[in-house]
Amino acid sequence: MQSVLVCDILKSMSQLIQEQSRVPYVSHPTSGRPSLSGQRGFTLIELMIVVVIIGIIASIAYPSYTRYVQKSVRTDAHAGLMQAASELERCYTRSYTYSDCNISESSPENNYEIESSISGNGYLLTATPLQNDGCEGNITLSSTGERLPDACW
Repeated sequence: MQSVLVCDILKSMSQLIQEQSRVPYVSHPTSGRPSLSGQRGFTLIELMIVVVIIGIIASIAYPSYTRYVQKSVRTDAHAGLMQAASELERCYTRSYTYSDCNISESSPENNYEIESSISGNGYLLTATPLQNDGCEGNITLSSTGERLPDACW
């Protein structure tokens, strides 16, 4: 008896669900005008909440992205300084002096100008940025291996 009752209840529930699924999403009365009571959509409050959430995410992501770009630009300075140091050392092994050596005047990606100053048996290479790299001042590399400023290496 109970199983028959349970089956009848389940059958009537499934019929009710099928009838509700046939109801149209937007109801249009016979007059031809759409009814506002049956329409569904987003309210202004919901849209404003989404805009605020996107603003919060953007305010967190943008500074992080900017630091990432600046750090990637700095790697160009590192590569340019190391390449110039390699050229100077190669020249020094041939002529035992740094004064007659030619080095490339820009970094590989052309984001920095590379300058050298020769003094005695040493040199100082300076990378001057052509765009913002997040460092205050130029990035330098000396013949003794000293790299300044520390925060930019």
